[in-house]
Amino acid sequence: MITDVHSHLFRPGTDFDDAFRTEAARAHAGEVDLTVRWEEYAAAAPDGTRTIVVGGKARRSGLWVDDAAVAAYTAAHPGRLVGYLSLDPTQPGWRDELRQGHQELGLRGIKLMPMYAGFDPAAEEYDDLFGYAERHGLPLLVHTGTTFVSAAPLEYAMPRHLDAVAIRHPELRMVLAHLGHPFEGECLAVIRKHPHVYADVSALHYRPFQLWHSLRLAQDYGVWHKLLFGSDYPFTTVDASVAGLREIARIPGIPGLPPLDRDEVEKLIHRPALDLLGLS
Repeated sequence: MITDVHSHLFRPGTDFDDAFRTEAARAHAGEVDLTVRWEEYAAAAPDGTRTIVVGGKARRSGLWVDDAAVAAYTAAHPGRLVGYLSLDPTQPGWRDELRQGHQELGLRGIKLMPMYAGFDPAAEEYDDLFGYAERHGLPLLVHTGTTFVSAAPLEYAMPRHLDAVAIRHPELRMVLAHLGHPFEGECLAVIRKHPHVYADVSALHYRPFQLWHSLRLAQDYGVWHKLLFGSDYPFTTVDASVAGLREIARIPGIPGLPPLDRDEVEKLIHRPALDLLGLS
Protein backbone atom coordinates (compact mmCIF):
# COMPACT_ATOMS: atom_id res chain seq x y z
CA MET A 1 0.00 0.00 0.00
CA ILE A 2 1.14 3.54 -0.73
CA THR A 3 0.73 6.39 1.73
CA ASP A 4 0.88 9.88 0.25
CA VAL A 5 1.78 12.20 3.12
CA HIS A 6 1.54 15.42 1.09
CA SER A 7 -1.49 16.36 -1.00
CA HIS A 8 -3.47 19.59 -1.07
CA LEU A 9 -7.00 20.88 -1.18
CA PHE A 10 -7.29 24.01 -3.32
CA ARG A 11 -10.46 25.66 -4.61
CA PRO A 12 -9.47 28.28 -7.21
CA GLY A 13 -11.29 31.55 -6.76
CA THR A 14 -11.71 30.83 -3.07
CA ASP A 15 -8.44 29.78 -1.47
CA PHE A 16 -5.77 32.00 -3.04
CA ASP A 17 -5.59 35.48 -4.52
CA ASP A 18 -4.58 36.71 -7.96
CA ALA A 19 -0.99 37.39 -6.91
CA PHE A 20 -0.51 33.77 -5.80
CA ARG A 21 -2.01 32.53 -9.08
CA THR A 22 0.20 34.86 -11.14
CA GLU A 23 3.39 33.80 -9.37
CA ALA A 24 2.51 30.13 -9.77
CA ALA A 25 2.07 30.71 -13.50
CA ARG A 26 5.39 32.56 -13.72
CA ALA A 27 7.26 29.71 -12.01
CA HIS A 28 5.62 26.99 -14.08
CA ALA A 29 5.85 28.71 -17.48
CA GLY A 30 2.10 29.12 -17.79
CA GLU A 31 -1.19 29.01 -15.92
CA VAL A 32 -1.43 26.07 -13.53
CA ASP A 33 -4.78 24.43 -12.84
CA LEU A 34 -4.72 23.93 -9.08
CA THR A 35 -8.29 22.72 -8.79
CA VAL A 36 -8.40 19.56 -6.69
CA ARG A 37 -10.69 16.86 -8.02
CA TRP A 38 -11.00 13.58 -6.12
CA GLU A 39 -11.74 11.57 -9.26
CA GLU A 40 -8.59 12.93 -10.92
CA TYR A 41 -6.43 12.18 -7.89
CA ALA A 42 -7.79 8.66 -7.46
CA ALA A 43 -7.39 7.83 -11.16
CA ALA A 44 -3.66 8.62 -10.95
CA ALA A 45 -2.95 6.64 -7.78
CA PRO A 46 -2.90 2.87 -7.10
CA ASP A 47 -5.98 1.35 -5.51
CA GLY A 48 -5.85 1.51 -1.74
CA THR A 49 -3.59 4.57 -1.55
CA ARG A 50 -4.00 6.38 1.76
CA THR A 51 -3.57 10.14 1.58
CA ILE A 52 -2.96 13.04 3.94
CA VAL A 53 -4.73 16.18 2.75
CA VAL A 54 -3.72 19.67 3.82
CA GLY A 55 -5.00 23.13 3.05
CA GLY A 56 -2.74 26.04 3.91
CA LYS A 57 -2.89 29.41 5.65
CA ALA A 58 -0.50 32.25 4.88
CA ARG A 59 -1.94 35.78 4.64
CA ARG A 60 1.42 37.17 3.54
CA SER A 61 1.35 35.01 0.42
CA GLY A 62 -2.35 35.26 -0.39
CA LEU A 63 -3.30 31.70 0.56
CA TRP A 64 -6.08 30.74 2.98
CA VAL A 65 -7.91 27.39 2.91
CA ASP A 66 -10.70 26.99 5.45
CA ASP A 67 -10.18 23.98 7.70
CA ALA A 68 -13.87 23.13 7.40
CA ALA A 69 -13.38 22.59 3.67
CA VAL A 70 -10.57 20.09 4.34
CA ALA A 71 -12.72 18.31 6.92
CA ALA A 72 -15.63 18.03 4.48
CA TYR A 73 -13.42 16.82 1.63
CA THR A 74 -11.75 14.11 3.70
CA ALA A 75 -15.02 13.02 5.34
CA ALA A 76 -16.42 12.31 1.88
CA HIS A 77 -13.77 9.61 1.39
CA PRO A 78 -13.40 7.83 4.75
CA GLY A 79 -10.76 5.17 4.90
CA ARG A 80 -8.78 6.87 2.13
CA LEU A 81 -8.10 10.43 3.33
CA VAL A 82 -6.70 11.95 6.52
CA GLY A 83 -7.21 15.68 7.00
CA TYR A 84 -4.88 18.21 8.62
CA LEU A 85 -5.77 21.67 9.87
CA SER A 86 -3.58 24.64 8.93
CA LEU A 87 -2.36 27.58 10.98
CA ASP A 88 -0.84 30.98 10.33
CA PRO A 89 0.36 32.00 13.81
CA THR A 90 1.06 35.56 12.64
CA GLN A 91 -2.70 36.11 12.51
CA PRO A 92 -5.06 36.68 15.44
CA GLY A 93 -7.32 33.81 16.40
CA TRP A 94 -4.98 30.98 15.47
CA ARG A 95 -5.30 29.32 18.88
CA ASP A 96 -9.07 29.15 18.45
CA GLU A 97 -8.56 27.71 14.95
CA LEU A 98 -6.22 25.09 16.40
CA ARG A 99 -8.73 23.94 19.00
CA GLN A 100 -11.65 24.06 16.56
CA GLY A 101 -9.81 22.17 13.82
CA HIS A 102 -8.70 19.47 16.21
CA GLN A 103 -11.54 19.16 18.71
CA GLU A 104 -14.58 20.08 16.60
CA LEU A 105 -13.61 19.20 13.03
CA GLY A 106 -11.62 16.11 13.98
CA LEU A 107 -8.59 16.98 11.86
CA ARG A 108 -5.61 14.88 12.82
CA GLY A 109 -2.47 16.90 12.09
CA ILE A 110 -1.21 20.42 11.39
CA LYS A 111 0.21 22.04 8.26
CA LEU A 112 2.58 24.98 8.77
CA MET A 113 4.04 27.24 6.09
CA PRO A 114 6.60 29.40 7.93
CA MET A 115 8.14 30.91 4.82
CA TYR A 116 4.79 31.68 3.17
CA ALA A 117 3.36 33.18 6.35
CA GLY A 118 6.59 34.94 7.34
CA PHE A 119 7.48 33.56 10.79
CA ASP A 120 10.46 31.87 12.36
CA PRO A 121 9.30 28.41 13.50
CA ALA A 122 12.22 28.18 15.95
CA ALA A 123 11.00 31.22 17.92
CA GLU A 124 9.93 30.25 21.44
CA GLU A 125 6.77 32.36 21.13
CA TYR A 126 5.27 29.47 19.14
CA ASP A 127 6.03 26.82 21.75
CA ASP A 128 2.41 26.64 22.85
CA LEU A 129 1.49 25.58 19.30
CA PHE A 130 4.12 22.84 19.26
CA GLY A 131 3.32 21.85 22.84
CA TYR A 132 -0.36 21.41 21.99
CA ALA A 133 0.52 19.25 19.00
CA GLU A 134 2.93 17.17 21.08
CA ARG A 135 0.41 16.60 23.90
CA HIS A 136 -2.41 15.64 21.56
CA GLY A 137 -0.42 13.52 19.10
CA LEU A 138 -0.93 15.83 16.13
CA PRO A 139 1.90 15.36 13.61
CA LEU A 140 3.15 18.38 11.69
CA LEU A 141 3.80 18.79 7.99
CA VAL A 142 6.09 21.81 7.67
CA HIS A 143 7.03 23.41 4.38
CA THR A 144 10.79 23.59 3.96
CA GLY A 145 12.78 24.63 0.91
CA THR A 146 12.15 26.85 -2.04
CA THR A 147 9.00 28.51 -3.36
CA PHE A 148 7.72 30.56 -6.28
CA VAL A 149 6.23 33.26 -4.00
CA SER A 150 8.53 36.29 -4.05
CA ALA A 151 7.19 37.74 -0.77
CA ALA A 152 8.00 34.57 1.20
CA PRO A 153 11.27 34.92 3.18
CA LEU A 154 13.55 32.04 2.24
CA GLU A 155 15.28 32.15 5.63
CA TYR A 156 12.18 30.72 7.33
CA ALA A 157 12.16 27.73 5.00
CA MET A 158 15.54 26.45 6.19
CA PRO A 159 15.26 22.96 7.73
CA ARG A 160 17.63 23.85 10.57
CA HIS A 161 14.91 25.85 12.32
CA LEU A 162 12.99 22.63 13.00
CA ASP A 163 16.00 21.24 14.86
CA ALA A 164 15.33 23.73 17.67
CA VAL A 165 11.66 22.73 17.73
CA ALA A 166 12.52 19.03 17.96
CA ILE A 167 14.99 19.64 20.78
CA ARG A 168 12.31 21.37 22.86
CA HIS A 169 9.54 18.95 21.84
CA PRO A 170 11.17 15.50 21.43
CA GLU A 171 7.90 13.55 21.16
CA LEU A 172 6.46 15.78 18.44
CA ARG A 173 6.23 14.02 15.09
CA MET A 174 7.19 16.24 12.17
CA VAL A 175 7.59 15.82 8.43
CA LEU A 176 9.81 18.32 6.63
CA ALA A 177 8.28 18.78 3.21
CA HIS A 178 10.14 18.41 -0.09
CA LEU A 179 13.31 17.15 1.65
CA GLY A 180 14.07 20.83 2.18
CA HIS A 181 15.21 21.24 -1.43
CA PRO A 182 17.58 22.76 -2.43
CA PHE A 183 18.88 22.47 1.14
CA GLU A 184 18.62 18.69 1.29
CA GLY A 185 21.88 18.19 3.18
CA GLU A 186 20.65 20.41 5.99
CA CYS A 187 17.34 18.55 6.04
CA LEU A 188 19.07 15.17 6.26
CA ALA A 189 21.18 16.41 9.18
CA VAL A 190 17.99 17.37 11.05
CA ILE A 191 16.03 14.16 10.45
CA ARG A 192 19.05 12.01 11.26
CA LYS A 193 19.35 13.26 14.83
CA HIS A 194 15.68 13.24 15.89
CA PRO A 195 13.75 9.94 16.17
CA HIS A 196 10.36 11.46 15.32
CA VAL A 197 11.38 13.85 12.54
CA TYR A 198 10.99 12.73 8.92
CA ALA A 199 11.13 14.26 5.44
CA ASP A 200 8.93 13.71 2.42
CA VAL A 201 10.13 13.52 -1.18
CA SER A 202 7.15 15.27 -2.74
CA ALA A 203 7.49 17.40 -5.89
CA LEU A 204 11.11 16.42 -6.50
CA HIS A 205 11.05 13.88 -9.34
CA TYR A 206 11.04 16.56 -12.05
CA ARG A 207 14.54 17.58 -10.95
CA PRO A 208 16.06 14.12 -11.47
CA PHE A 209 19.74 14.88 -10.95
CA GLN A 210 19.05 16.78 -7.75
CA LEU A 211 16.80 14.02 -6.44
CA TRP A 212 19.34 11.31 -7.31
CA HIS A 213 22.04 13.27 -5.49
CA SER A 214 19.76 13.82 -2.47
CA LEU A 215 18.85 10.15 -2.21
CA ARG A 216 22.52 9.24 -2.47
CA LEU A 217 23.15 11.56 0.49
CA ALA A 218 20.33 9.86 2.39
CA GLN A 219 21.91 6.50 1.60
CA ASP A 220 25.32 7.69 2.82
CA TYR A 221 23.82 9.08 6.03
CA GLY A 222 21.84 5.90 6.66
CA VAL A 223 18.47 7.63 6.84
CA TRP A 224 16.44 5.85 4.17
CA HIS A 225 13.99 4.89 6.93
CA LYS A 226 13.28 8.58 7.65
CA LEU A 227 12.05 9.36 4.11
CA LEU A 228 8.33 9.29 3.37
CA PHE A 229 6.50 9.26 0.05
CA GLY A 230 4.46 12.30 -0.98
CA SER A 231 3.06 13.63 -4.24
CA ASP A 232 2.24 17.35 -3.73
CA TYR A 233 -0.96 16.88 -5.77
CA PRO A 234 -2.30 18.84 -7.69
CA PHE A 235 1.18 19.96 -8.80
CA THR A 236 1.86 16.33 -9.74
CA THR A 237 0.31 12.89 -9.12
CA VAL A 238 1.06 9.74 -7.16
CA ASP A 239 1.66 7.67 -10.30
CA ALA A 240 4.03 10.26 -11.79
CA SER A 241 5.93 10.53 -8.51
CA VAL A 242 6.31 6.74 -8.19
CA ALA A 243 7.46 6.46 -11.80
CA GLY A 244 9.96 9.25 -11.28
CA LEU A 245 11.46 7.59 -8.21
CA ARG A 246 11.78 4.24 -9.98
CA GLU A 247 13.39 5.86 -13.01
CA ILE A 248 15.97 7.55 -10.81
CA ALA A 249 16.62 4.25 -8.99
CA ARG A 250 17.65 2.68 -12.33
CA ILE A 251 20.46 5.19 -12.90
CA PRO A 252 23.81 3.33 -12.70
CA GLY A 253 25.39 6.11 -10.68
CA ILE A 254 28.72 7.90 -10.77
CA PRO A 255 31.76 5.74 -11.59
CA GLY A 256 33.43 4.73 -8.36
CA LEU A 257 30.26 5.09 -6.28
CA PRO A 258 27.53 2.49 -5.75
CA PRO A 259 24.11 3.23 -7.28
CA LEU A 260 20.96 3.88 -5.31
CA ASP A 261 19.64 0.87 -3.42
CA ARG A 262 16.54 -0.04 -5.46
CA ASP A 263 15.07 -2.02 -2.58
CA GLU A 264 15.26 1.06 -0.38
CA VAL A 265 13.50 3.14 -3.04
CA GLU A 266 10.67 0.60 -3.08
CA LYS A 267 10.52 0.67 0.71
CA LEU A 268 10.26 4.46 0.57
CA ILE A 269 7.35 4.22 -1.87
CA HIS A 270 5.51 1.73 0.34
CA ARG A 271 6.55 2.98 3.79
CA PRO A 272 3.69 2.78 6.36
CA ALA A 273 3.83 6.49 7.15
CA LEU A 274 0.54 6.57 9.06
CA ASP A 275 1.98 4.13 11.56
CA LEU A 276 5.13 6.21 11.99
CA LEU A 277 3.10 9.38 12.47
CA GLY A 278 0.70 7.82 14.97
CA LEU A 279 -2.26 8.07 12.58
CA SER A 280 -3.10 4.39 12.01
